Amino acid sequence: MSIRVMLVDDQVLLRTGFRMVLAAQPDMEVVAEAGDGVEALEVLRGTEVDVVLMDVRMPKLDGVETTRRICSQPGAPKVLILTTFDLDEYAFSGLKAGASGFMLKDVPPAELLGAIRSVHSGDAVVAPSTTRRLLDRFSPMLPSTGRESRAADSGIDRLTDREREVMLLVAQGLSNGEIAARLVLSEATVKTHVGRILTKLDLRDRVQVVVLAYETGLVRAGGGSL
Repeated sequence: MSIRVMLVDDQVLLRTGFRMVLAAQPDMEVVAEAGDGVEALEVLRGTEVDVVLMDVRMPKLDGVETTRRICSQPGAPKVLILTTFDLDEYAFSGLKAGASGFMLKDVPPAELLGAIRSVHSGDAVVAPSTTRRLLDRFSPMLPSTGRESRAADSGIDRLTDREREVMLLVAQGLSNGEIAARLVLSEATVKTHVGRILTKLDLRDRVQVVVLAYETGLVRAGGGSL
């Protein structure tokens, strides 16, 4: 079955370019488009979508709030935020709103396609190291007070020592394979640990693991751990 993709962007030419790239793939299909967040929410009510490519700056309703509303629904499609270097703060907000990852608008087609497939399959989010660099830049904006209480409220204290170790490495941008090499474990074992972390902390994917680690102070800007 093809991956059903929705394009949400107020630039018609950009949507056309993405549509042409996706249409050439045997396992992907663009099933819907929208020029703003309000239209996107309306379209989604009557269209089955697996992955949404979401712009951040749009009229009527921006991509961050649209992402938040989409991801709050049960069985919601995965959302990939589209951003540019000078709009990174929107990507950060989009991750907190529930997006499964973010990409630059000038991303090479092969990377875009790979990201869509990865997110759809539920595996590692797009470019964890890029996610880390983004959070390194904006973690100073996170409040420093109350981090201990937020860590306790998040359920991190329920993690085993190994799970906490894996969580810290995920938050530092390492892939499952890199974590396996660092801890001398199999990739399958690391994937199992990540799954348990997500379950215990009630998180949807590893992007949310990264955000939580920064918000609770478990990881400092620059990738260091406390």
